Amino acid sequence: VGVCKQEMLQKKNAVLVDGVILNGPIMDSKAGEKFVEEACKIIMEEVVQKADDVTEKVCEWQAPETLKQILDLEMRDTGECHQKILQFCRDVIKYSVKTNHPRFFNQLYAGIDYYSLVARFITEALNPSVYTYEVSPVFLLVEEAVIKKMIEFVGWEEGDGIFNPGGSVSNMYAMNLARYKFCPEVKEKGLSGLPRLVLFASEECHYSMKKAASFLGIGTENVYFIKTDERGKMIPEELEKQVQRARKEGSAPFLVCATAGTTVLGAFDPLDKIADICEKHGLWLHVDASWGGSALISRKHRRLLHGIHRADSVAWNPHKMLLAGIQCCALLVKDNSGLLKKCYSAEAAYLFQQDKFYDVSYDTGDKSIQCSRRPDAFKFWLMWKALGTTGLEERVNRALALARYLVEEIKKREGFQLLLEPEYANICFWYIPPSLRKMEDGPEFWQKLHQVAPVIKERMMKKGSMMLGYQPHRGKVNFFRQVVISPQVSREDMDFLLDEIELLAKDL
Repeated sequence: VGVCKQEMLQKKNAVLVDGVILNGPIMDSKAGEKFVEEACKIIMEEVVQKADDVTEKVCEWQAPETLKQILDLEMRDTGECHQKILQFCRDVIKYSVKTNHPRFFNQLYAGIDYYSLVARFITEALNPSVYTYEVSPVFLLVEEAVIKKMIEFVGWEEGDGIFNPGGSVSNMYAMNLARYKFCPEVKEKGLSGLPRLVLFASEECHYSMKKAASFLGIGTENVYFIKTDERGKMIPEELEKQVQRARKEGSAPFLVCATAGTTVLGAFDPLDKIADICEKHGLWLHVDASWGGSALISRKHRRLLHGIHRADSVAWNPHKMLLAGIQCCALLVKDNSGLLKKCYSAEAAYLFQQDKFYDVSYDTGDKSIQCSRRPDAFKFWLMWKALGTTGLEERVNRALALARYLVEEIKKREGFQLLLEPEYANICFWYIPPSLRKMEDGPEFWQKLHQVAPVIKERMMKKGSMMLGYQPHRGKVNFFRQVVISPQVSREDMDFLLDEIELLAKDL
């Protein structure tokens, strides 16, 4: 290093400040380019090309302490050579869960879309931030186009929207927006002068409703959870009762959060009847369609969201059923009068100057609580351009057809028992091992059955054959929740899932 420094100083016009040579870059571009090239080759070979290979493991399970030792997570004073860093890359891929594997059924996202992946490569390389047109011209226009198209599918003639880092954040945005609409003075004066605000959501709503109420200072006790029927749908008559109860208590109801595609059961609330109640009482209707919103793309299945056009706001996550890549989540708002901007703007003079040389209405960053913001809409846009609406519709239709196939197979097999007939891609069922099949239905039976799913889950993960979620739910003991999403999934994978559960549980 000392020799190089001397050579640099001997060059014409060499500048040294505080012991630092300022001439030329300090980054070795050629070496960096070579590293990127080799790392991309690893990604292609170990991730992309193996995405649909069922002979590969879904995960290479290791206990946390073991994995810490394998990965050598310590960061040191001196950097390590590229070959070692490339080996780290291989290890990261090896020991990570392959969510693009055809037999990853664990969450409400799965699979790989090649166009969305390329879009992510582009945006990661460009490293943009979507707040002003001057730094993100293409991505701001893309977001505008995507939001406009999504608004059409919701059924509004006009509207507004913004992409957020997750459906939970979209729900929080909507809650805050509804409160701002109800009492605009909250933005400047805060919470001290407000009445006791109350909002309503079903017992099956996403937990982000509680988190949002806590974060926004509304308070979790002021979220009134509405009873649901046996299918997990909000009961409108119960909503009406709770709204009247809140008014009698002297509280101020301002928001109803309906769900289109609940997390566990995949239930769709009756939006039309809920909208009637919201209109009657002057309440903002937000629909959390983070999971179920993609059914709007399907002419066959959009009936699940009948009445959604009457909502004031909608959360919709294309990264779930449509595979746009995490994260890709939009909040859509019916109001087109600039309500989003009025609610969230801070008018930072260094960023949103009004005397720019172009139309500053394209500087949409003040509609967001974020400053730096990822160009998430681009993933959805590039995929939509490549596949067309019909291609996206085919994904939804095929996923739900596969779900229906699995349901019918479950009905045929001894030991498998559905919790309920699904209306979306969530298939909830128990597996009852041979040893329990002749037991009487009672506390001991259910206690033993409760222990079955966790053992099967442990075995499938350690084997690496597949990943399938389980949970207890509203008084019901542990059951499996299988979710069909990925276009890589086939009928054979549905058969494998049932065969594998039987194999893993044969001695239980």
